[in-house]
Amino acid sequence: MNRPARLVTAVLTASIALVLTACGSGGGDDSSSGKIKGSDTGASDSPSTTASAASGTKRPEITLPKSLQVTFSGWTNSDPKLQAILDDGREQLLGSYSAIVEANPESNAMTFYNTGAALATGKEWISGFVKKDLTLVGTAQAYNPQTRVSPDGSGTLFYCVDESKGSTKDRKTGEITNTPADKAHVLYQTKLSKNDTGVWQTTSVTTTQGGCR
Repeated sequence: MNRPARLVTAVLTASIALVLTACGSGGGDDSSSGKIKGSDTGASDSPSTTASAASGTKRPEITLPKSLQVTFSGWTNSDPKLQAILDDGREQLLGSYSAIVEANPESNAMTFYNTGAALATGKEWISGFVKKDLTLVGTAQAYNPQTRVSPDGSGTLFYCVDESKGSTKDRKTGEITNTPADKAHVLYQTKLSKNDTGVWQTTSVTTTQGGCR
C-alpha cells in the first residue's frame, strides 16, 4: 500500500503507524536498542541525541512526551555509510511521531529529513491526524532494519514497527483507540538520497500494515 492510501487507512483505523523509513538489504550487526526521549527508560522530555553528526550538519532537536515511548532494536551497522542511513532514517521516523504529537505538519524535523514526494505525502498524512484532533500514545518498537546503498548512489531502508502497544487518542474526549492486532506489525519501505549537506533525506515511502507478521 502506498502512503496516500495509508493516509486514509491510518486515520480511519486509528493506527499508531508513523510515516517513514524502510528498504534495502544487509542489516545491522547487533541488536542494541537506541533510546530517545520518552523511551522505556522513563526519561523526561528532552532532546533526542540519536542522530549521527558525522557530516557536521546541525540536526533539529526532536522530543517526544512521556506518553509516547519508542525504542529501536538492531539499528547499528559496522559500515559508516550504512550507519548514516540508519541514523537519519531513525530520526525521520521520530520526527514524524513528533510532528503528529505537536500537530504540526510543517515541523523542522519533517522538512529536514524528508524531500520530494515523501515530504508532500508526509505532510498530508500528518494533517489527517490534525484535522481529526488525534495524537499518539503508548509504545512502539522499530526493529529488523535492512539497508544498502544502490548503484545509483541512493539509499534504501526497510524496517518493521511493532505498534501492538500503541494507540491514538482523541485530544478533546480522551478516547483511546488501540491498533488492530492484524495490522500492528507494519513494514516500512523507503528510498533516501544524500543531500549537499550530507543528510540522508527520505524521498519516497511505502508502508504495509501487517507486512511484518
